[in-house]
Amino acid sequence: MKYKICFAATSSFLFILFLTYWIHITFFKIDVIFYAAVVDGLIATTITFVIFLSSKKFRACTSIEKLLLAIVWVLTGYIFAISVPTVLDRSLSFYTLEKLQQRGGGIKYSAFEGIYANEYIKEHRLTDVRLTEQLSSGTIVIENDCVKLTKLGDQLASFSRFFRANLLPKRRLLMNKYTDELVDPFRASEPTASYVCH
Repeated sequence: MKYKICFAATSSFLFILFLTYWIHITFFKIDVIFYAAVVDGLIATTITFVIFLSSKKFRACTSIEKLLLAIVWVLTGYIFAISVPTVLDRSLSFYTLEKLQQRGGGIKYSAFEGIYANEYIKEHRLTDVRLTEQLSSGTIVIENDCVKLTKLGDQLASFSRFFRANLLPKRRLLMNKYTDELVDPFRASEPTASYVCH
């Protein structure tokens, strides 16, 4: 009996989550897609919990079961936020598939570096999107045309570099060759003095 109640409540949560997300992206301003989708998950959890808390059938569940169900909903909302809209918004892999489809299903391998450098950045307004996200996250500030790390941004960059160097694969397949190049992508990078600011 309880599993039917939980299934019905979770099904309702999923419907409310998608409805909340659709209303949010359709009628409201969004700063960062990921943050907005996480908020949608929290709103959907709250609405579903309030609806089912007042239901007589839901009273058959213990307080712990209700709490666990709410935690499952919050985690489901988070999984949705990061796995669907955020991945689709940020994914170079999906862009590649869409670009192949746009060009009739096939593109020369030798053209991809130029497509990524010249078309992807422009078509997806990559610079504006990523800098907006970092500004909203408090990891950068922009002063006098100079983008600067905040203390939080510096800490996150240090964590990212540590994780990349120590906890990403040392033998990763890249075009038929296993390599460790991506654990230190700056290894062969030449600093360009022209864009440095203080």
